[in-house]
Amino acid sequence: MRSPLRTSSVDSELLRDVSLVCLASGVVGVSFGAIAVAGGLPVWVPVLMSLVVYAGSAQFSAVGILLAGGGPFAAAATGLLLNTRTAAFSLAVADVLGPGRVTRFLGAHLVTDETVAFALAQPDPARRRAAFWLSGLSLFAVWNVCVLGGALAGTALGDTGRYGLDAAFPAVLAALVLPALRKDGGVRRAAVLGAVVALTVTPVVPAGVPVLLALTGLCVLALSRRPV
Repeated sequence: MRSPLRTSSVDSELLRDVSLVCLASGVVGVSFGAIAVAGGLPVWVPVLMSLVVYAGSAQFSAVGILLAGGGPFAAAATGLLLNTRTAAFSLAVADVLGPGRVTRFLGAHLVTDETVAFALAQPDPARRRAAFWLSGLSLFAVWNVCVLGGALAGTALGDTGRYGLDAAFPAVLAALVLPALRKDGGVRRAAVLGAVVALTVTPVVPAGVPVLLALTGLCVLALSRRPV
């Protein structure tokens, strides 16, 4: 099977950006592993979840429900709800996953907010494909290694919330999407609409749902650009 990642399509700027996101992802991964084990879950739970689910927000939500006394079905349902947004993401990057069932299956598992942002920021198909696979494989490896490290550290890290780890990941992701917001007025309007919807419903809906409803902006943008 030919590798979907071509070295000629990877430049130093992309490597730098992927490295920064990996750093932020690693910090959050350590936090997730430590929070799960410090809350009373066995080490294998966050480790297996990271390998199989591989979705930070869904994992945090599921573990939060488990630690609060909720059942596994409620935790799984919450994770699935949060991950429905990746359906739209998958459509956006379907052309970069490459041919072959195995490649597409592995690529689908690597579809996240970050890998999609990296792919869509590239100017041509070859660079989009390289950016997706480079960021996807790197983030998957870093996330799982750091979750394992955090889980093994357990309670030794103390209260992970006092370090402000929750702010690192969103800050890096925001830096990635800013170029697209500067270049495209339609994308800016969609982002603003999505943000307004999310902020409006946050006080009245469960955690995670505002992110899903923010996709309203994306839907409006897609309809506005639909050929007549």
